[in-house]
Amino acid sequence: MKDKIKIDIVSDVVCPWCTIGYKRLERAITELGIQDQVEIEWQPFELNPYMPAEGQNVQEHITQKYGSTLEQQKESQQRMVEAGEELGFTFDYFEEMKMSNTFEAHVLLEYAKAFGKQTELKMRLTTSFFSERKDVSNRDILKQALLDVGLNAEGGLAKLDNDDARYEVKSKEAYWQSLGVNSVPTIVFNRKSAVTGAQPVEVFKQVLSELI
Repeated sequence: MKDKIKIDIVSDVVCPWCTIGYKRLERAITELGIQDQVEIEWQPFELNPYMPAEGQNVQEHITQKYGSTLEQQKESQQRMVEAGEELGFTFDYFEEMKMSNTFEAHVLLEYAKAFGKQTELKMRLTTSFFSERKDVSNRDILKQALLDVGLNAEGGLAKLDNDDARYEVKSKEAYWQSLGVNSVPTIVFNRKSAVTGAQPVEVFKQVLSELI
């Protein structure tokens, strides 16, 4: 039996291109029929680790961080909406949309890993944020996401106030940054080679074909 292809996806819950990148990777895996030959692990990255608890208006955040004009943002959002539609994912951008602090979401993704539910929870949280206009820093929303994927909500929420669990996420973030990861998604294959950005399905198929 061949070793599985280990895929680390360094990403944030509120990163649209991370969602598009994952959905394209997923399609490539499905089209190659190698679902049972890959093992995916999500690694934490915060687009804005200093995001205040109350969040920040998306337009403000993007203008501040990237210097994009409102017009450029609208064009970019339209591209994401179209890319999402192609992949069966809904991006619902709206005027009052706020970026959320995602640190606690990452703590729960670490918790979910032990139960083999990491990808499921990741997509649940991403859908909550982008498709359902929910604040993924709100513990009620986080609790519901845990329940939705069949995880023990009390066990997960207890991790949010656990110093070791919080430290683990911080140290993983620091580890990937120390390797030079400064933009997401960064998708790492067998800890040897990496692809950044939401590459086309064909690119992922090519990379995976060389590893099968």
